[in-house]
Amino acid sequence: MPRTARATLEIRTQVGGALAALEKMSTRRDRDNLKRFGITAEKAYGVSMANVQVLAKRLGRNHELAAALWKTGWYEARLLTSFVDEPDCVTPAQMDRWCRDFDNWGICDTVCFHLFDRTPHAWTKVAQWHDKRAEFVKRAAFALLASLALHEFVATTRGVADQHGGARSRKRLVVTEKAFEQRFAVPVLDVLLAHADSPSYLYI
Repeated sequence: MPRTARATLEIRTQVGGALAALEKMSTRRDRDNLKRFGITAEKAYGVSMANVQVLAKRLGRNHELAAALWKTGWYEARLLTSFVDEPDCVTPAQMDRWCRDFDNWGICDTVCFHLFDRTPHAWTKVAQWHDKRAEFVKRAAFALLASLALHEFVATTRGVADQHGGARSRKRLVVTEKAFEQRFAVPVLDVLLAHADSPSYLYI
């Protein structure tokens, strides 16, 4: 069997295995939570984010697998791509294509917070998407902006902690990072979207 055909078959097998695992992980409680938090998805199993991340670690990083998982259209499979795709392999065209596919705030925020913000194209996409009329394209711009601001802050704080050294400084950094995410990144996204007249700001 040619190498290309073998690789394609392996990806299909991995996708099938991932979907089977997601279906097995699904619970009624998690399906109900989708409605509770205003997440609308045509195809969803109902799997907690914790279990999605467990499966992602098992699969490892694989750009081709991420692309195949996205094409399935399943909500949780697309969540998986946030942790499976390789940021350096993500292209601007892929970001635009996936962004147009966003159909709820859950997939938008997860992909932006865990994948798009780690690509070298993130700041460019903030500039390109922030004034778009499509709700989740606009939201993606502000989600990226909030996440990038968090990374900048943490990087600066880590540098200060490293200068002082010691376990106490590292512990303080962890607390600061969590506090910043809770008190700045998400609230900033909330305010920006509210002023952008985006209905999805209600679900942050």
